[in-house]
Amino acid sequence: MATLQAVLGNLTATERGILTTINTGASSLSLVGSGFIVLCYLLFKELRKFSFKLVFFLALSDMFCSFFGIIGDPSKGYFCYAQGYTTHFFCVASFLWTTTIAFTLHRTVVRHKTDVEDLEPMFHLYVWGTSVVMTVIRSIGNDHSHMSRIGPWCLSRTGRTGKVVHFITFYAPLWGAILFNAITYFQVIRMLKNATRMAAGMSDRAYQSDVRPDMKALNRWGYYPLILIGSWFFGTINRIHDFIEPGHKIFWLSVLDVGMAALMGLFNSIAYGLNSSVRRAIYERLDLLPESFRRFPKGLRLRDQQQESELVSLKTEEPR
Repeated sequence: MATLQAVLGNLTATERGILTTINTGASSLSLVGSGFIVLCYLLFKELRKFSFKLVFFLALSDMFCSFFGIIGDPSKGYFCYAQGYTTHFFCVASFLWTTTIAFTLHRTVVRHKTDVEDLEPMFHLYVWGTSVVMTVIRSIGNDHSHMSRIGPWCLSRTGRTGKVVHFITFYAPLWGAILFNAITYFQVIRMLKNATRMAAGMSDRAYQSDVRPDMKALNRWGYYPLILIGSWFFGTINRIHDFIEPGHKIFWLSVLDVGMAALMGLFNSIAYGLNSSVRRAIYERLDLLPESFRRFPKGLRLRDQQQESELVSLKTEEPR
């Protein structure tokens, strides 16, 4: 992962080996989780809606971020460049795709706009373009004449300037995305709560039942910014500590840094991707199998069939 390039420092060979194992294991889980969501999108035509398309690109970014984070052990400088910059590029892209999902929900629910699909080209320009710019700017702070390899990770030896540039090009977009998502989901949830209160005073019970599932889904979405916070909080603290005391590494902090950051793809795939629409599509395929191959509880299947997709274009009706 991009954060690993500043983690190792003066750690012992044993400690580096432990971090290598943690990174490989956690990144592998993220690779499997995000790869599963990508596969579902490609196999199940009913999932190819605009809302889930954004989840697909998020999972795709996480998948490549995890893949390049574990391939490691390049023998030449060129591959060191490739590994370092590709992980940086796809991790930043992952942050930005979460903001497009939040923006889509806000524009649909709060602003009552139906033109979100027309904004897809702008989303791609925003995500991939910003990721390229951040990756190129990051190279400014690196001394490429001193490439080194520690364990599976390629490092560009950087001074204080390089660390500042890395923080600006990686952690600034990260915490900017966290702040944007938190504000956006807060406004969306507040909008649905107001709609629920209005529905509670109406005699139309059907309208009340329509609003309640949307409110339940959005309450879950309110926790989505915590995924980025949980994944990168320790990495941010570690970068700040490394900037203040560059010669002193805290091993337990590095373990949390590497492990939580590498699990980001898994967390995203569960929260954003493994929703009721995906489960329903899987269950429908399982119904085509012989009875002996079906092991999912009927209660769980019925519950998923009654739920709406967590990432559909929501509409709040005006009070009648």
